[in-house]
Amino acid sequence: MPDSGYPWPIETSRLDNGLRVVVSEDRTAPAVAVNLWYDVGSRHEPTGQTGFAHLFEHLMFEGSVNVAKTEHMKLIQGSGGSLNATTNPDRTNYFETVPAEHLELALWLEADRMGGLVPALTQETLDNQRDVVKNERRQRYENVPYGDAWLRLLPLLYPPGHPYHHATIGSMADLNAADLATFQAFHQTYYAPNNAVLTVVGDTTASDVFALADKYFGALPARDDIPAAPDGRDVPATGQTAVESVSADVPAPRVYVAHRTYPFGSPEYHVVTVLATVLGSGRGSRLYQRLADGERLAQPDLVGAYGVDLAHAPAPLIATATARPGVSAERLAEGLAEVVDELVTVPVTAAELDRAKAMLSTGWWRQLSTVDGRADLLGRYATQFGDPARVADQLPGLLAVTAEQIAAAAAEVLATDRVLLTYLPEETS
Repeated sequence: MPDSGYPWPIETSRLDNGLRVVVSEDRTAPAVAVNLWYDVGSRHEPTGQTGFAHLFEHLMFEGSVNVAKTEHMKLIQGSGGSLNATTNPDRTNYFETVPAEHLELALWLEADRMGGLVPALTQETLDNQRDVVKNERRQRYENVPYGDAWLRLLPLLYPPGHPYHHATIGSMADLNAADLATFQAFHQTYYAPNNAVLTVVGDTTASDVFALADKYFGALPARDDIPAAPDGRDVPATGQTAVESVSADVPAPRVYVAHRTYPFGSPEYHVVTVLATVLGSGRGSRLYQRLADGERLAQPDLVGAYGVDLAHAPAPLIATATARPGVSAERLAEGLAEVVDELVTVPVTAAELDRAKAMLSTGWWRQLSTVDGRADLLGRYATQFGDPARVADQLPGLLAVTAEQIAAAAAEVLATDRVLLTYLPEETS
């Protein structure tokens, strides 16, 4: 496997209605991945409509003009395929992987719900899926230890009014307050062909995909007045540490230290990605070596650091650790901050750099090893950067990072506002 680049062909086209189509042919297995990226996520949601993009992740499986409720799943799975959807602050994507002979079915299904969801959306379906989202919030965020950390970190990192201030799950009050017409208008605004990228990877040809895309998507009208997403790149510094302490039903103290860095896709974010790997990925990382293995402050499987790949604002760098029995939250926070801050004063060694790049290379090729992984990456680069071929720059960018760049990035990032979020077991608060 080569160390850089994207060793498969990439061909692109654009339909008259603005739908961008990306195809990467790979004949090694008789399967195709279909991935549809919509340029709508929680950062696009107007005031009072938080959680809408995520709710539509659910609603898009609840039937459209020619496909009854739950039939989308039945048709794909009945054809030997798999499917799902995800939402994040930057986008919503819907995807299927099917045997190559069922490519046309997958494209027809995606086109039907792009153009035919609103006429089929009923109050009953809306109410049902609102309840599903409420249950998801309880199960994923509210009723699990530390589950609401992301909901708390975002408002600490980004001020009110910033597009990343709220999480994709949104406000239950907003979801409850909106009527059917408001949800229909949101879909008609953003789920349009000229706000989407269709990517197909696998056992097919570009000419076949372009023809099928035109057949099924070509008649869908473009939307001329899609609102521009708010600009989130400028986040005024406060010069202070934002501190929040939470007493909750958790088994041990946990601490998060977070900083805003640079947007995903920038050369500076490549540096942050390597920095985060040196800091907190695996047993060879600084956090593990110091806090889990050395000073024995943190539980070995609950210490780490990572960047969150947000593309339209300074993306977060988050370090976290959970205390061993008998270790106080204060001592853990002190130790975590020490290791993070030493990125400025203790140079990254050649061994640390080599290890980090090896881990990132492995992760990169693991994602590219599947047709669905490739389809998602190509859709991302086409949507966020206007060119799917930019995917080939990602690994070379990571491998070019130097220890000097890491020190410089650490000095700049760690000098900005810090977020300190601490969880305390209720009985010790």
